[in-house]
Amino acid sequence: MTETSPRAMRICRTIGEVRAARSRHATLGFVPTMGFLHAGHLSLVRQARAACGAVAVSIFVNPTQFGPNEDLSRYPRDLPRDLALLEAEGVDLVFVPEPATLYPAGFACHVEVGALGERLEGAVRPGHFNGMATVVLKLLNILQPGAVWFGQKDAQQCAIVRRMATDFDLPCRIEIGETVREPDGLALSSRNTYLSPEERGIATTLLRALEAARQAALGGERDAEVLRRLIRDMVGREPQLQLDYASIADAATMEELRTVTPEALALVAARLGRTRLLDNMRLMTPG
Repeated sequence: MTETSPRAMRICRTIGEVRAARSRHATLGFVPTMGFLHAGHLSLVRQARAACGAVAVSIFVNPTQFGPNEDLSRYPRDLPRDLALLEAEGVDLVFVPEPATLYPAGFACHVEVGALGERLEGAVRPGHFNGMATVVLKLLNILQPGAVWFGQKDAQQCAIVRRMATDFDLPCRIEIGETVREPDGLALSSRNTYLSPEERGIATTLLRALEAARQAALGGERDAEVLRRLIRDMVGREPQLQLDYASIADAATMEELRTVTPEALALVAARLGRTRLLDNMRLMTPG
């Protein structure tokens, strides 16, 4: 049965329950998450409510976007805390499916995102974006939102979802919320809980490297390789950081650029202890 909170936030665990609850709303904004919510997620929830009136959130740690040696089993989870946060935000509908609900026995079809998903994160995490796109497409089909919100911190994910919406003629708008940061500048992520106090200080190296690249671009540097080298050098000075990539890429295609353009995005990913960190920044935007 569908669970209903005292403030009428409907908690649904089956597709049938979601569709029955969805029918109560003429328009719906949607925020897909893997749970262990932070201020970045809640910022997206507020944007969805402001734009659409009613808002739905999914909490699902999607197994198909984790590789065999990744952190699926230890990914942080705290459903009671998440539900309390969403209730305080006035969320109308929360979808909390089990893996077998979205991937029943015999499930065989999935989304292939192509070259856009094979670069950067896709090269480090093969198959990750196929799993992400598959579950996002399923959730959009189930919830039928008018608009769906993603965070700019996961810039390549945003580009892939936009491409999928165009290629599959999806009727919902794709909205991107700005990256929300800790007071020290660290981009909010559910995985930040893995960091020790010492590692938290080291992690801000990524932001400082991105900011240095942006300042160089704003100062007139247009050679993308110079900016990539600047990021690599700054991250490389911190011995505990293991750089996965430093990229100056087009924000829509994730193709590496030779010359900085107005659409240029600086992206960086590195490992710190057992935690993988990623961040990005537009190069031609001051501030």
